[in-house]
Amino acid sequence: MKPVKYMEFKFICTDEFKEILIAELNDMDFDSMMETEEGLDAYQLINDFDKKVLDDLIIRYPDAQITYSTSEFENKNWNEEWEKNYDPIIVEDKCLVRATFHKDLGDFEYEIVITPKMSFGTGHHSTTYLMLKNQMQIDHGGKRVLDAGCGTAILAIMAEKLGAKEIVAYDIDDWSIENAPENVELNNCKNITVLGGTINTIELKGEFDIILANINKNVLLEEMKEYAQVLYDKGLLILSGFYVTDDKDIIEKAAEFGLKHQSSSNKNDWSSLIFVKN
Repeated sequence: MKPVKYMEFKFICTDEFKEILIAELNDMDFDSMMETEEGLDAYQLINDFDKKVLDDLIIRYPDAQITYSTSEFENKNWNEEWEKNYDPIIVEDKCLVRATFHKDLGDFEYEIVITPKMSFGTGHHSTTYLMLKNQMQIDHGGKRVLDAGCGTAILAIMAEKLGAKEIVAYDIDDWSIENAPENVELNNCKNITVLGGTINTIELKGEFDIILANINKNVLLEEMKEYAQVLYDKGLLILSGFYVTDDKDIIEKAAEFGLKHQSSSNKNDWSSLIFVKN
């Protein structure tokens, strides 16, 4: 088997632009992003790199003062990379999210251990934080939960810790499909099934009490109908992955399929919305 080759990008940009750059690169199929003091480190399969698309992005945001350098490499020790760049986080003083190399920080109501590799979802990004915060406010006891675009499976793991009886988690990304089961095992979870594919290809059976989807705006709009179809009446849809300025479009699309906006929250201009199926 040929070794997998990646491009490493070291971006320099203004502090206030980092979150926007993460969102833009996510839409451009970058596999992982890590904030640095100067900007952002990002990674992409070498065959997916399109210099023109990236240069067009820089032109669109002149005030961000973006520059970047690149290098090529074969697969590397991602745990070591994350260990150098990330600290554990605490969500609402209740949940500790840490990696295996982090020291014990004491007792918390919930603890999630993540070995992230290149999957998205460590709690450091505002959208993941918002999703975890919302989950802790919702009764998962005995519920059936769907984690759409699961990344590291951090939300599925939280769902089991909150008492869900069955969780189906899926992602189309190869890194996530490999990494999510590792994190499920690491957290001693027994009720989570990880599948590879999209909501239209994984052949879901039955309906769900709670659907979790921390995905970009375009995917959420495209898949809203499918979420509504597999959600029980009175079931909850918890969304994030978009900006506060996108709320209107998300709420209007959800309403088309009988999903009523119930509550909103935000962090660093990122938004999370909760809907209930009428």
